[in-house]
Amino acid sequence: MFGIADYGAFVAAIVLFLAIPGPGNLALITSTSKGGVRGGLAATLGVIAGDQVLMWAAVAGVAALLAAYPAAFHAVQWLGAAYLAWLGLKMLTTKPGAQPILNIEPRHYFRQAALITLLNPKAIVFYMAFFPLFVDPARHQGLLTFGVMAATIALLTLAYGFIVVMLTHRLAERMRANPSVARMLEKVAGLFLVGFGIKLAVSK
Repeated sequence: MFGIADYGAFVAAIVLFLAIPGPGNLALITSTSKGGVRGGLAATLGVIAGDQVLMWAAVAGVAALLAAYPAAFHAVQWLGAAYLAWLGLKMLTTKPGAQPILNIEPRHYFRQAALITLLNPKAIVFYMAFFPLFVDPARHQGLLTFGVMAATIALLTLAYGFIVVMLTHRLAERMRANPSVARMLEKVAGLFLVGFGIKLAVSK
């Protein structure tokens, strides 16, 4: 199908990767808990936008460029780690009743989710290694093949994000009835963000 070997396995692999806990999932959950369905959907679009940039950057060989210049790779890696840790620390230190760390306007959720996605240089390497696994050399159609793969990932991410947003929204409504639990969950989310930042900084 469009030069993709075993399209069903490709879809299954993407769904599996989407479900793996990480900064992107945490951005969706946090944005929904703070900004409702609009905030969560805006964050979903931000993740999709960031993924698309990274995917096409990988196709264009950016991963090879980063591999050739380790300093550039580590600079982006540290920048991403610092951004995640900063968000996490802000969530940990915010006081009850203070303005939410993630702003209420959807464009802010979009921008923050996109930044969280873009500032993960290993995602570029992941896409560089992932795409070849499902490309059929005998039927490869160049950009069309990669375009179909990118569109599939975007649609699956949109569907997955919608499900996560709706489930989180329902839970958030219940959490609002118990502010102490909501604050505790915000602190836990902050700890996870700091943890992701540290993991990204020390990983090689």
